[in-house]
Amino acid sequence: MTRVTNGVATRKRRKRILKQTRGYFGNKSRLFRYANDAYWRAGAYAFRDRRKKKGEFRRLWIVRINAACRAAGVSYSRFINGLKKCNIELDRKQLSELAIRNEEGFKALIEQVLKACKTTSKVDVSASSKPVAKKSAKKSVKAGTEKVEAGDASA
Repeated sequence: MTRVTNGVATRKRRKRILKQTRGYFGNKSRLFRYANDAYWRAGAYAFRDRRKKKGEFRRLWIVRINAACRAAGVSYSRFINGLKKCNIELDRKQLSELAIRNEEGFKALIEQVLKACKTTSKVDVSASSKPVAKKSAKKSVKAGTEKVEAGDASA
């Protein structure tokens, strides 16, 4: 009986990996063992970074909006809060493009947000709650645990 080595399929698989890693630096483009590692690692990074890219773009948009808001004399957080109070549903990508491409429109939007904040700020101030004294609560808890420990030691 003849020995089956399946060399054709192995060669095909190895050629496919080496074709994918063409252009990689050093042995990673020439030797199958290193090329295979590089190929799989690159795939894992690509998978991870397709998801990371979304967060990176959101951070970029926020930086752009913040810069445009600061130039108009408003902080980013107050601007976003004002948009929510005005029920303006523009996402950060759209706001970023508006700030870059249409400065007059963005300034008009900021003015509209500031008007909404001034009318609703009176309601926010009166609805504030009194702060709770946290220090006294912590002391009572500590004192209670000390008594329990002292009771355990005497028993």
